[in-house]
This record gives sequence, structure tokens and C-alpha cells, in this order.
Amino acid sequence: MPPAKRPASPLTPFTPLDFQLVLLRRMADHNADLVEDARHALGASIADMREANRRWQAMRHAPRSRGSVARYRSILGEPESVTPRRIGDLSCEAFLWPVPLWPDLRFEVLVAPGGVAWNEWLVRAPGAPSPELRALDDLTPWSCTVDEAARAFAPARPLEGSAPTRWGLAFTAPDGSGVRRDCTAEFTWGLLQRVAVTGP
Repeated sequence: MPPAKRPASPLTPFTPLDFQLVLLRRMADHNADLVEDARHALGASIADMREANRRWQAMRHAPRSRGSVARYRSILGEPESVTPRRIGDLSCEAFLWPVPLWPDLRFEVLVAPGGVAWNEWLVRAPGAPSPELRALDDLTPWSCTVDEAARAFAPARPLEGSAPTRWGLAFTAPDGSGVRRDCTAEFTWGLLQRVAVTGP
């Protein structure tokens, strides 16, 4: 059993482990069993996860809070890559950091001119194979990212998430018998959490 962690003080560094616990904390509402297994793999307790989330929120809302990219650099180190990206009429830069809990994923921060971060989520790592998504049965929790589901079941319609770190998609997908169903999918930090069939 891992040694118990000491309570964090204001001077205790916020580490990549703490950041992964923040990601998990937001996913626990939908997939408690997966989160519990991941938490055990990280050697962290429920109290550790709650404390990491509390400190994260305090950092984000502090009066002198640093910008998103500076905050992630201080926690995760230098990004693995920084690449230009164009989305519609917007030119931006994509900063990617590895996330040990999900080796095939990267944490992506999209930064617009002026240094404003406008999107922060998990994406597939460059060069990592994307999952084969053909039907509803393939859409299991944590199996894919927002952009992978949107591409597989195009045209997908974005939906407003139920919280700042959540996104939704509406689309149609075949069920096990090949009948196409209207569905909605919910993602947390860009990773699939659950799918609901909304139509006949």
C-alpha cells in the first residue's frame, strides 16, 4: 500500500499526479468504477483527489491567477509539442502534454493570438491509432475523444455541456441490429463518458 500523503500546504507543488486526479474527479460522476481503478493505479486516495480538486479550483480563481498556458507549464513542464492550428477563421497554437494515465492521449490547450486559451481537453496523441467506431457498441466509456466520435458519426451536432469541462454531441449511429438511432454523448475533459439513445 502506498504511504499516506501529507496534507498539502500552500507551498506544496501541484504535480502532474495532482492534475490527473483533477481530471478523474470530474469523471467520477459518470464512471465511478473506472475512476476508482485509475485512482488506485495512481496510488491516490479519495481524500487526495478531493484535495487536488480543491487546490486546482483555488489556483484557477485566485485574484492573481496566471494564464492557462503558464499554469500548465508550471504543473506539467514544457509541452511535448506546440503546433500552429487553424480552425475556421481562427489561427491558434496547440500545446500538447502527455498524460501518463492515458498513454495514447495528450492534454491539448488551444491558444489564440494574445495568449488566450479557449479550449482545454484530451485528444488522441499524434501517431497513436484511433479506435474503430462503427456502431453504438463501440462507444464505451473512455474509448474515444470528442473529435473522434464527431468524425466517425458525421454529421454530429455539438451540444452545450452540463459543466465547464463537459461537452456533448448529438448524432445517429447503428445499434447492434444495424438500425440507426438518434443518440447523445457526453464527454468530460474531451473523453467519452456515456451515450444515451434519444430516439426510436
